[in-house]
This record gives sequence, structure tokens and C-alpha cells, in this order.
Amino acid sequence: MTDDTPPDMRPDAEDGASRRRVLMLGAAGATAVLSIRPALAQSAGSVLTCEIPVPDPGRAGSYIAPDGRLVPARTKGAFPPVARPFKGEEVRRALQGGQLPGTEWNSNRAYVNYIRRLQRGQGGFTCFASLQMPRG
Repeated sequence: MTDDTPPDMRPDAEDGASRRRVLMLGAAGATAVLSIRPALAQSAGSVLTCEIPVPDPGRAGSYIAPDGRLVPARTKGAFPPVARPFKGEEVRRALQGGQLPGTEWNSNRAYVNYIRRLQRGQGGFTCFASLQMPRG
């Protein structure tokens, strides 16, 4: 059997090696995409099921002022702590103008203001920060 390919058109060993390298990189890239997408979907799902206590456990018993500050229990015009933490999905809807479950207009506004004031180290901060991250 003879090779009809002219000598100047034959691929050399180096050319074949670079093709293999490109194919391997492509396969590795596809694997990375396939493994990252489920992780992103899982993290998006966990953001919606995370919880934000109002107030956080370290300040349980405090009431929530209309502006979201914590005040002593039974302060006039303030709202009592909520019975259960709010889920990330509930908070996301409230931040977009919806209503937190079990609240009236004024208490909803106070609780949302409290959540917006959360800082690192407070219960629910990580969940709230995750809700603020843009989705891609």
C-alpha cells in the first residue's frame, strides 16, 4: 500500500500531539460545564430554602421597630419577634414588594427593614447576602 499524500502535506508528530491536546482540553471543558451546572442549580435552590430568623437567636425577645432596629420588648409601635424564621423564597418575594407570611402591612415593612439591616455575624445574614447576588 502506498501513501499518496505529498511529503509537504503529511502531518508531523508535533501537529498530531497538538490536536490530541485540543481534544483533551475540549473534553475536560465539557466535563467542567456538566459538573458546575448542577452545583449552581443546587446553590440557587438552597438560597430559596435558607432561613432568616427575625430577630436572630442572639437577640431573641427583642422587638422590631418600624425602621428595622431592635428595641426592648413591648416598645410602643414596635413588632414582636416572628414565630418562625422566614424562608429565602419568602424574603425574596417581600424584597420585590410582596408580603411576608403572617404579617400585616406595617409589620411586614418593619421585618423587611430589619432584614435589609442585617450585617455579617447576625443570624440570616448569609441567606440575605445570597439573595442579593445576581443570578446568571
